[in-house]
Amino acid sequence: MDFLEKLRREVRRYLFVIIFLQNAVLLGAIALLLPLHYLPPEQLIAAVGIASVIVSFMLASVATDFTLQPLATLWQAIQHVSPHGEEQPAPQLNKYKLGAELVSTLANHVYQLASVVDSINDNPEQTKVHTSFVATALPLPLFVLDKNETIVFANEQAGKYLERPATELNRQSIYTVLDMSFASDSTFDRWLKGVKQNSVTADGTWERVRVGTPGQTEKTLLFDLAAHYNKDNPLGYETMLILFDHTAMYSQDDQAMSFVALSVHELRTPLTLLRGYIEVFDEELGPKLDPELKDFMKKMDASAQQLAAFVDNILNVAKIEDNQLTLQLHEESWASVVQTVVADLSLRASVRGVTITTEVEPGLPKVGVDHYSIYEVLANLIDNAVKYSGDSKEIHVSAHLNDEGHVETSVTDKGVGIDATILPHIFDKFYRNHRNRAQIGGTGLGLFLAKAIVDAHGGKIRVSSKPGEGSTFSFTVLPYSQAAAVQPADKGGVTRAAHGWIKNHSLYRD
Repeated sequence: MDFLEKLRREVRRYLFVIIFLQNAVLLGAIALLLPLHYLPPEQLIAAVGIASVIVSFMLASVATDFTLQPLATLWQAIQHVSPHGEEQPAPQLNKYKLGAELVSTLANHVYQLASVVDSINDNPEQTKVHTSFVATALPLPLFVLDKNETIVFANEQAGKYLERPATELNRQSIYTVLDMSFASDSTFDRWLKGVKQNSVTADGTWERVRVGTPGQTEKTLLFDLAAHYNKDNPLGYETMLILFDHTAMYSQDDQAMSFVALSVHELRTPLTLLRGYIEVFDEELGPKLDPELKDFMKKMDASAQQLAAFVDNILNVAKIEDNQLTLQLHEESWASVVQTVVADLSLRASVRGVTITTEVEPGLPKVGVDHYSIYEVLANLIDNAVKYSGDSKEIHVSAHLNDEGHVETSVTDKGVGIDATILPHIFDKFYRNHRNRAQIGGTGLGLFLAKAIVDAHGGKIRVSSKPGEGSTFSFTVLPYSQAAAVQPADKGGVTRAAHGWIKNHSLYRD
């Protein structure tokens, strides 16, 4: 039987009786006072009100004491078994009728848990043996940390995984032992700081975590990470980390990406020649062609541009993965950058019957950007808007100075939109909407590349969207004066790097 439901019915029945008695007393008082015609109406009302207050207070006191009996009994049982509750006698569980079954069941659970704790305290060495056996037998690298993120225990598998004696790992900072890099800015370090401030217990998981960065001589490990945090652990063991090694699998993915980049690189020379011939044909033969052939030339040029953008995306993503994409930020007019990108993308949009409109706020400050890379960001966003425009035939590009003093640019379409469940992953590498990936081509790299480049510029990128209503992608770039203030410029401008891996601890961040 559901003892909680039974208690609920009993309390409901008891309160009904109390409220009924209150109303009965009130009606009785009114019936007794009505024959007293010699009393003014005000006195009759006052007398009835006073009687009602007195009766309500008395019945509320009785109801409170009665309905709180189960809670008071359970509290007495907990106090009886608590470390400092020896003087508190055990409650008589059969003394009260209300919720007797529920209170007896819960109190017995309390007594059982207390007996388990007592047995552990009486046999600490046995408990240590059990704990050590479980941790040692675990076939996965395990790290236990204290509140200072210092390793207090590492099992033998952790030592084997890092090719170091497990005993050497103890009493070291986890950030020294595991120089972790993450594929996004959602790092273990940030997660732990957040849960320490806001949670008592928490769990977190991360995929494709890297120890050892590209270009270094030491062995690179790739794994998934699981963490558990418990603020009130009596032994002071706040955080536990378990590593799931996937070095072989993830390395194959990285090698495949490198092979694709190498293959794509070979397309650059013939593609450059192809685009050159198309431009020559358009200049020399364009005026002599009939409308149908002109349309063919227009589509050839648009396809060549799209293929060139695809090649650039692949090569730049490969550079970002290897932390080799370096940007040179120079002082430029943002209005000119926007106009250049829109002019270049207008041909590709017109092939699909889409028009691009622009609205740039006058008087924007000069921005600090790497022209080629930021061109790719805006071009990728506009190209996506064209591909996902659906039945809508207009894309709007706007730029203004936001409240933070940054130049913010938005690309808005009224197309198919993006489901809310997809938005958190929209900037992940290779991620594409499963609902329309078969109908709309793409690699899933454009938005990943855009975010990496915008981050390297010191800006932010975000998206807002509703299915069937369209999407707006917005990103910011810094005025050149702010970019140069963060890192003084040299003759080559301000140098930044686009990283595919985010360092875990602030000690290592740029």
